[in-house]
Amino acid sequence: MNKKLFDLVVIGTGGAGATVASECRSAGWRVAIIDSRPFGGTCALRGCVPKKVLVGAAEVLDWARRMKGNGIQSDKIGIDWSDLMHFKRSFTGPFPKHREEAFTKSEIATFHGHASFIGPTTVQVGTEVLESRHVVIATGATPKNLNIPGAEYVTTSDQFLDIHELPSSIIFIGGGYISFEFSHIAARAGSQVTILHRGSLPLENFDPDLVTRLLMKSRQEGIDVSLNTRVEAVEKTSGSLNVHTSTNGKKIKFRAEMVVHGAGRVPDVDDLNLSKAGITVNPRGIEVNEFLQSVSNPAIYAAGDVAASGGLPLTPVAGQGGEIVAANLLKGNHLKMKNPGVPSVVFTIPPLAGVGFLERDARKEGLRFHIKQGDTSSWYSSRRVRETCSGFKVLIEEGTNQILGAHLLGPNADEVINLFALAIQNGIDAKLLKNGIFSYPSHGSDIEYFL
Repeated sequence: MNKKLFDLVVIGTGGAGATVASECRSAGWRVAIIDSRPFGGTCALRGCVPKKVLVGAAEVLDWARRMKGNGIQSDKIGIDWSDLMHFKRSFTGPFPKHREEAFTKSEIATFHGHASFIGPTTVQVGTEVLESRHVVIATGATPKNLNIPGAEYVTTSDQFLDIHELPSSIIFIGGGYISFEFSHIAARAGSQVTILHRGSLPLENFDPDLVTRLLMKSRQEGIDVSLNTRVEAVEKTSGSLNVHTSTNGKKIKFRAEMVVHGAGRVPDVDDLNLSKAGITVNPRGIEVNEFLQSVSNPAIYAAGDVAASGGLPLTPVAGQGGEIVAANLLKGNHLKMKNPGVPSVVFTIPPLAGVGFLERDARKEGLRFHIKQGDTSSWYSSRRVRETCSGFKVLIEEGTNQILGAHLLGPNADEVINLFALAIQNGIDAKLLKNGIFSYPSHGSDIEYFL
């Protein structure tokens, strides 16, 4: 075995891992970074970035179709899936090389392969043994095990983002953001789409009133959403896949060319041999303290989706986690994770966004507040683009006039939600935000009427 010594070994090259490695190397530490997949992480290669490219194409098509008969001739507009994937690869293709070149330029040692602990701070990668003062785990998340017969026939979300041809029919297992985002793309590109969700309402982390509106819109677009439907098995037949389900006590079979896993993700730690390093883990990830330090091995830190208490599984939160870990490594534990007002978006068409408290959670906390809500489909900002699915709900605390939560559905909701997030993060009350002067006419100028 070839043994090498470092001050820091980072496992994972996504936003969190890259941030820690770069900050510590800038401070003069000897740093190594490892990944078993192309350098760059989920967001840049298998998540946010490629997904949003596909969403953008679907938005163009949807907008043109909505405007048909109102100055736009859209009969010949369509999506060429092969060309779209080629465009997507113009973003994802060069990224691993660029990221590795940046590491090399900074004199961060790079290693390709599966990392496995063989001691408290010793990691093996192939024939290389890396000994270090500290190890940071930032391996992200992976699709959870479906634990059903025929799971091997199911396409992961990673794989879906790289298919060469779009199947004529697709079934998505699970009613989370992955299934809804991909289904809105696929349906507008011409596929027959079905979502199978075991609960009574999908998108459980978003405002249920707005989810109900989006659900209606999804069905209008031809997406068959089957609720209270538990997937029990996937069976491969000649030319198609059968999905066996249980729905309200009845056995129902669905059939499609492709079945896609959209039923959630779990921390990607199974292959790390964490027990050899004395690292405790639970179903939510590596157990860490408020400084993102392992509770069982103080030489280990975890950041991003892999940390059990590392915040929401979102790219900006992972990046923040990386900055916090780097600061605590370099200057001792002093920074803690804080996630006040982190916005989250489902990039459907139209997008659904939220920040802060859901109504049900605010009531559980015993908070006193009033609600402003409404259907905005008749407002100019929606009528101008002929979008019939739009609405809002804002929670404002009694007495303080602080914005507790904001939930938006409609065109540009993914951008407008950032203004509410900024208000929550900085204590800007509803009156101050309402009295702001915004460009007009714009979606931002609607904020006055949300409050």
